[in-house]
Amino acid sequence: MTFENVTVDSPVPAPGTVLLVGIPGSGKSTVAAALAARFERSARIEVDKLQELIVQGCHWPTPDGDPEAERQILLRARNACLLADSFRAAGFLPVVDDVVVRRSHLDYYRSQLKTGPLHVIVLAPGPEKAWERNNARDKRLTTNWAPLDEAMRAELADEGVWIDNAEQTVEETVAAVLSATGLAATGL
Repeated sequence: MTFENVTVDSPVPAPGTVLLVGIPGSGKSTVAAALAARFERSARIEVDKLQELIVQGCHWPTPDGDPEAERQILLRARNACLLADSFRAAGFLPVVDDVVVRRSHLDYYRSQLKTGPLHVIVLAPGPEKAWERNNARDKRLTTNWAPLDEAMRAELADEGVWIDNAEQTVEETVAAVLSATGLAATGL
């Protein structure tokens, strides 16, 4: 098989990128997987998985504000954007999920994505519901990240579409995302 006449990019790129954000336990990964499954052509980019690619020297975010962890937050966001742009150009709707609670972090996503539009969806079930979800899953966290909810509400209050999914099923949340973004009508 030869690849000399094969093109990777699609004549019709996907209609943007979906960025699902929220604190740990807000439902980002679950909703991202369910949302991506609704399209014929999509790619789910779980930013935590990009962090796990670091074999040695990985610094996960901590409440202490580790400078190296902060640098790696931006590294994984940059890599998520590179993947999203590549998938979008190839006709696949990228669905990215990441813990984004600071305006500077969201602005970084915007600066790194080369193709648009960017559909920002903030999942905001509240810190109590997020903590409850964290304690009920395999990916159990030992740190209560409730202070991130306060930061997110202060810094991103006027950004994207906010969905309180505390009492919603995954399908109800996906329907809300589709309605808010208009992506249901794209026929991907």
